[in-house]
Amino acid sequence: MSDTPIIAQKGSYPVEVQEGKTYWWCACGRSKRQPFCDGSHKALEGIEPVTYTADASKTVYFCGCKQSGRAPLCDGTHKKL
Repeated sequence: MSDTPIIAQKGSYPVEVQEGKTYWWCACGRSKRQPFCDGSHKALEGIEPVTYTADASKTVYFCGCKQSGRAPLCDGTHKKL
C-alpha cells in the first residue's frame, strides 16, 4: 500500500460543524467515512489525520482531493487535478 495520499473525490465535502467540537480529517484518502478519519492510515508511514476544531457553528468545506494547501479545508486545488 502506497504511503501517498489518494484522491477521495475531486471536490470538497460541505459539513455543518459545531462550535468547539474537534474533527479529525482523513489525510490519506482511504477512509470509508470521508472526509473524516476511520483509522485507515495506520497501515501507512507518515500520514496522520489533521485535527480541526470549529471556531463557530457553520458550514465548512473539507478537502476531498487531499492536496489542499489549507488542509483540512478546501482551497480549490481539485480544479487543477
